[in-house]
Amino acid sequence: MEILESFDLTGSLRDAGELAGCSHHTVARYVAAREAGGLCDRPATRPMLIDEFLPKVEEWMERSGGKIRADKAHEKLLALGYTGSERTTRRAVHEVRLVFTAGRVRVHRPWVTEPGMWLQYDFGDGPVIDGVKTTLFCAWLAWSRFRVVLALLDKTAPGVFAALDVTLRRLGGAPTYVLTDNEKTVTITHVAGMAVRNPTTVSFARYYGVTVHTCEPADPASKGGSESTVKLAKADLVPKDTNLRPVYASFAELETACAQFCEMVNTRVHRVTRRAPTDMLAQERTRLHPLPATPHTVSFGVTRTVAATAPMVVFEAGAVLGAPPAARATRLGAGPRSRRG
Repeated sequence: MEILESFDLTGSLRDAGELAGCSHHTVARYVAAREAGGLCDRPATRPMLIDEFLPKVEEWMERSGGKIRADKAHEKLLALGYTGSERTTRRAVHEVRLVFTAGRVRVHRPWVTEPGMWLQYDFGDGPVIDGVKTTLFCAWLAWSRFRVVLALLDKTAPGVFAALDVTLRRLGGAPTYVLTDNEKTVTITHVAGMAVRNPTTVSFARYYGVTVHTCEPADPASKGGSESTVKLAKADLVPKDTNLRPVYASFAELETACAQFCEMVNTRVHRVTRRAPTDMLAQERTRLHPLPATPHTVSFGVTRTVAATAPMVVFEAGAVLGAPPAARATRLGAGPRSRRG
């Protein structure tokens, strides 16, 4: 603007150049651009050798989900007749990747929870005790930030649902929703993107009056509370060089350590709520649903039922015939003489 102002004042290209401190050729260029109506503060874009290949680079970026490397893209471009340098290719791939990721950035917003609504649970690898690998069951009540960590020997349905029953009784009630991962004990498969629930999970949820939800596969951010609980539990309970915890002598010792960990994290002031989770749980219990007096039968292991109208014992979709119900039930659990239909 100073160049054009100097030219309007003097009417001379050389005089304007002297006033603005630039060449008279620069003054002439800006004056000509203003007269043509194309005045711009950016240099004119020059055509590049890669311009005609940019649609192909965009296609590769879309197919790879934004992960294609610039050197691989350059190799593919050379096969298509591209004669530019690899440096130009790297710049082009970088610009295309920026455009690709701009509309796909995941936005994380604070989750404003309600009391008595959400319970999350997940599993972490526990310590090895006497050559046996253990599992840490980690539950997190969203509103009060109350954590429950239990030691398990496996992740079979009886052990998982027994841990859930213990968790709900420690909380003093059942929430509305339970969120977890897509374990086989919860989700059998996915059909058209919809999770198919395990019948045992459906029966367990109906018994306690909760709704079981599962997060997106391979998406730990959708249940960050339980993931954080797993991280804290593993950092404190699993013997590592960072915590100098000695090796556990027995499974009972691990259970004691889990109880001590829960006592520690639930009685200290939380950095977000500025309150201890134990104090907040006392307030949240008024919004939890009452629990049945006895646990669900799956918590005790596999079950068998005697049909009311047919003289048979049903066990894991098999039937044993030919004896009164009491005798067949005894025979079914009698060791070597057990039969499956």
